[in-house]
Amino acid sequence: MTSAASLMSGQTPLAVRMRPVSLDEVAGQRHLLRAGSPIVALADPDAAAPGAVSIILWGPPGTGKTTLAQAIARSSGRRFVELSAITAGVKDVREVMQEAITQRDLYGQTTILFLDEIHRFTKAQQDALLPGVENGWVILIAATTENPSFSVISPLLSRSLLLTLQPLTDEDVGVLVDRAVVDARGLAGAVTLSAEARGALIRLASGDARRALTGLEAAAAVALSREDAAEVNPDDVAQAVDRALLRYDRQGDEHYDVISAFIKSIRGSDPDAAVHYLARMIEAGEDPRFIARRLVISAAEDIGLADPQALVIATAAADAVAFIGMPEGRIPLAEATVYLATTAKSNAAYTAINQAIADVRAGGFGRVPLHLRDAHYAGAKRLGHGKGYRYPHDSDAGILPQQYLPDELEGKRYYEPKTLGAERDVAARLERIRRILGDR
Repeated sequence: MTSAASLMSGQTPLAVRMRPVSLDEVAGQRHLLRAGSPIVALADPDAAAPGAVSIILWGPPGTGKTTLAQAIARSSGRRFVELSAITAGVKDVREVMQEAITQRDLYGQTTILFLDEIHRFTKAQQDALLPGVENGWVILIAATTENPSFSVISPLLSRSLLLTLQPLTDEDVGVLVDRAVVDARGLAGAVTLSAEARGALIRLASGDARRALTGLEAAAAVALSREDAAEVNPDDVAQAVDRALLRYDRQGDEHYDVISAFIKSIRGSDPDAAVHYLARMIEAGEDPRFIARRLVISAAEDIGLADPQALVIATAAADAVAFIGMPEGRIPLAEATVYLATTAKSNAAYTAINQAIADVRAGGFGRVPLHLRDAHYAGAKRLGHGKGYRYPHDSDAGILPQQYLPDELEGKRYYEPKTLGAERDVAARLERIRRILGDR
């Protein structure tokens, strides 16, 4: 009978051993694995290399980004090189490109370069990938947990297909857990799994396959340490898995659900609920910088000019977390959370910029009025630039009536302040300003 010692004695982790050897074994992501899809084409050893395209895999941890890349490598017969953006640099990338050219020219072999955590690469490092992708020296498969629109340079995005991975369903995770219990690469039937323990592992995983298999391996070791070990029970799971993480995921909450509830509680002015969700994220090991960024966004989007100090406090909390780290960082995060939840709210500035951007995108813009155009360069005055401009500081009120919007938008209003908090004063002041400007 397999013992706990032999199960945990320096073996490759269960999550690594159970990685699929082909796309047929991949759980979930059916929307990416349909016949003829880019991933299926890459994995087909008979597919022509020129038809292959570089791809960027974007999704939460544990959804199968590395798994898909390695399944492609094992199935396609193409040369496979793996780099991690944590440890690799421009020199490593250039060496891979040079070797890929050599392999192509001498042996007719195509190279797949798998780059994990591409969002950790700087712009200069990502630039080094461009020649290889554009010229077809390599087929790039890049993985990221962060939005590529913000973390990957535009030229690389335009030369790649962006494929979004979804969190695994409970059914998908259950398939992986069941397979790992009996598969020769996994636990090989050394233990069985009670229905309650299986359910606990699935809840714990929250769509993360790696987390489920890591929890299973640890719980099996606990079970095998008992003399009568045969079945993993819920107590084995609870003993093996960090309890804070279990509490965070036990209700089936996803990472995005909890942060959504956190922000909506702040927006809804409920400090108790907001602090509760903050505590859940902190105890679960959520990145405090992520929480701080969301607080800054909330201060700007939901509070705005009803309390301009809110953005200052949220930004200060973000700086404090970066400066002092955790666990003490929980204190400024809590202070900012309570302040934002209890202060006045207005989304007027947020609404104004969204409406203005929508108009611009729809073609709702015109030429800048002549009197507002730059008149500082040679020849500008001859073109009429700046002619008729009225300098507001020449008036006692600091305001002089003149047109500021283009002719096509004259009279258009984007910003409509609310009568809440400090924005009440802004509304009164703006009314006086618009009266002077003749814009009623």
